Amino acid sequence: MLQPPPPRLDVRNLVRTFQGKRVVDDVSLQVKPGEVTCLLGPSGCGKSTTLRIIAGVDQQDSGILFVDGEPVSGDGTHMPPENRSIGLMFQDFALFPHLSVEDNVSFGLHGPKSKKRARAGELLERVGLAGFAKKFPHELSGGEQQRVALARALAPRPRVMLMDEPFSGLDNRLRDGIRDDTLEVLKEEGTAVLLVTHEPDEAMRMADSIALMRSGKIVQQGAPYNIYNAPVDKSAAAFFSDVNEIRGEVQGALTQTPFGDFLAPGVPDGGVVDIIIRPQHLRIDFDRAGEGPRPTPQDGTPARGTVQRARYMGRESLVEFRMDFEDQILKATVPGVFLPKPGTVLWLSMRRDRCFVFPASD
Repeated sequence: MLQPPPPRLDVRNLVRTFQGKRVVDDVSLQVKPGEVTCLLGPSGCGKSTTLRIIAGVDQQDSGILFVDGEPVSGDGTHMPPENRSIGLMFQDFALFPHLSVEDNVSFGLHGPKSKKRARAGELLERVGLAGFAKKFPHELSGGEQQRVALARALAPRPRVMLMDEPFSGLDNRLRDGIRDDTLEVLKEEGTAVLLVTHEPDEAMRMADSIALMRSGKIVQQGAPYNIYNAPVDKSAAAFFSDVNEIRGEVQGALTQTPFGDFLAPGVPDGGVVDIIIRPQHLRIDFDRAGEGPRPTPQDGTPARGTVQRARYMGRESLVEFRMDFEDQILKATVPGVFLPKPGTVLWLSMRRDRCFVFPASD
């Protein structure tokens, strides 16, 4: 029986300590050819340090790195960065200002000048810059410089591409198109990509897999859909969007709330849980009859709130409510234009299948 090929990049139990603190704490991940994995997390969580260790510009205290099944670092091995077949892309592009676009792209290549020029021309055409070979970096826009940086990183045909916030310096109007084009080229090359970002939207848009990092650890890893819809804890849910939080006490594996009872399996009586729901999953109904809408099996019991403010956000409206219970503030989003006046009384219900229940963390 044929054995499946090893992952292109295989990181096992990576640890790095600075001044007695583990900034990378037992990190493991795998990236296959043509796959994009996003290392996602807040600033200071250890993402860039992990990338530097994989690139070879920093060295781990323990753990092993493999490229196509071959150890490149750890357990007595430390292959120089230039021998790892790993490409690098950073936020500042790092183009040589005194070299032409063609010479920037071919800078790291070896062999006859004609072959280097041919490879540079092939990549410039692929990234949509076929007529830019003789230009210099200062003559290019930010998006064009990013494309040159991509072509230069791909020129030696790296097996792995490491990208550290490569799109954060681009104008918002250009960013989506540049990201999509970059992703297409990388997948065509069959390159395994590890992308570091602190922006959840970017990770959701680009990644085949997301590794959510916090305090040096990967706390959750999986497909974007699963990470978003099945967060491991309250912080993971809140990292991807605003959330509403209702706290309650558990009795008989149930938590009583103004929105009805919520299951809290495994939490002992007297335990406290947080019920988390995103603003887009709150349902709003007008109080037409004065008694509120009737409960439905899916949405549970409605609760009454008073509009505090409403703002139009472009694609949706954000409405903030002060609820009748415990002076609770909840936020709901509604597609399109919905701007009720402050003081308007409305009823809200929570979709049970969209709520997350976690033991209280504080």
